[in-house]
Order: sequence, then structure tokens, then C-alpha cells
Amino acid sequence: MDLNTITAVSHPQTRAQLPAWMPGDAWLAGGTWLFSEPQVHLRRLIDLTNLKWPALTITEHHLSIAATCTIAELDGLACPSDWLAAPLIGQCCRAFLASFKIWKTATVGGNLCMSLPAGPMISLTSSLDGVCTIWKADGGEQRIPVVDFVTGNQRNHLTAGDLIRQIDIPIAALRRRTAFRQISLAPVGRSAALLIGSRDADGSLTLTVTASTVRPIQLTFREAPDAGGLRDAISQQITDDLYHTDIHGKPLWRKHMTLRLAEEIRSELAAGAPS
Repeated sequence: MDLNTITAVSHPQTRAQLPAWMPGDAWLAGGTWLFSEPQVHLRRLIDLTNLKWPALTITEHHLSIAATCTIAELDGLACPSDWLAAPLIGQCCRAFLASFKIWKTATVGGNLCMSLPAGPMISLTSSLDGVCTIWKADGGEQRIPVVDFVTGNQRNHLTAGDLIRQIDIPIAALRRRTAFRQISLAPVGRSAALLIGSRDADGSLTLTVTASTVRPIQLTFREAPDAGGLRDAISQQITDDLYHTDIHGKPLWRKHMTLRLAEEIRSELAAGAPS
């Protein structure tokens, strides 16, 4: 869609060249949502592509994902053999249910910034203990876990002029065993519940609930619970007001599916093999 209210496009190449933020500005990376509907309040786009951030960087301690990394680039990452959680990358990329054209344009950072409950990059990075680095509008920097970054349906910790620079995922998290479950009302519909479990070498279990809830919710158990203990923990920590409602699923059904998928994940990780 043409954005016929835009009067200027800025192309900074360094952070120092980022223009002072003004009302009517918008960051432009993939633009898949930006160009999908009228944006009559916008006057200027600040194009991030000339910053040329490396899409993916593997260090001794982290996998760093640039906010401008596309879904196609992330899905194409050749992962080391000891990254037991590597299948999650493809599973979450495919939870977009998007065409190859969208995959080549949509960005990881854009998915986080939209902060939709069903955002699969939120699911992926929060379940793997991802931490956002945010360039603040005042020139400072903030680091915040993805699980805390999203605060509600299309709400997050960004303020006017803030920019996500990257998401860092600990290598230790990528070495954990994981289990993935996702469900939609329609065969190719938006996720109504997307749960990811991970089991560490010490036996601890982490369950990350997304899509069914308005924000990511993470439950951690020092020892894997039994079925009743897991159900009780979910019921206590995810109150009814946290379940999302829209045409893709009502809260009661989302709650039921959350409990069902969580038990499938618990069973799979307890058994040590897919169920």
C-alpha cells in the first residue's frame, strides 16, 4: 500500500546519523506491517537498512540476532550440532504461515515491536532466554529480557524514538532439549496457543506460554513436576484475565489448549523422546 502522507525518508548509516525523533516518524526495516494499511499519522520514514547490521553473529556465549534480520535469514542459519534447541528456529519461523516473499522481508525485530500475542519470534526468543538491546531515544542503551519486553497485546517497553538493536540468545539455552506445540482454529490460521518447553541438564524445566496469553509467561521448575503439579502451577500463575480473546480463539478454549499442550510438552521432555 502506498503511504501518501510521507514527505521524507531518512537513510542513516550510523547511530550518530539517526535523526532526532519527531511526531509522525516511523522506523522502516521490513515494512510488512507498515505498508499493509493506511498510516495517515506518519510523515517521515527512517530506513534502517543502510545501518547494515550483521543479521546473525555467533560468539562464544551468544547468538546475536539483529533486529533487521529477516525470517528467511534466521531460518537459513546453519546451527552447530550441539544446539539441541535448533529445531525451534524452523518451527517458529513456520508459525508465521507466511509466503516466501514475506519471509524475505519481515524482520525479527519488527515481530517483537508489533508485540502481538501470536508473534512467533516473541515465542522463540523468550523461550530461549533472549535479551533485547534497546537504543534509547536519549542516546542511552537498555537491556531487557524478551519475556519482560512484551507487556500486553501490542504493548511493550519501547517509548517514542526507541529502537531495538538486537536480541542475544545464550548458547547455553540453545543446548537445552526442547519441545514445541502450536495450535490454531484453522489449518493455516494465526496461532491461538504456542508453547515451548525446555529441559536443562540439571533436570530443571522451563515452560514458555505465548499466543494464548496477552504476553509471554514463563514458568520455571527446579525439578520436572507431575501432571497435577504442572496444571496447578499454570492455573496459579496464568489468571483468567491473561488469556487473549479475538476471532482466533476465546479465552476458555485457549486456557484449555494451554493446559493440554503443556502436559504434552511435560510428557515429551520427561520421556526424553517425542511423544
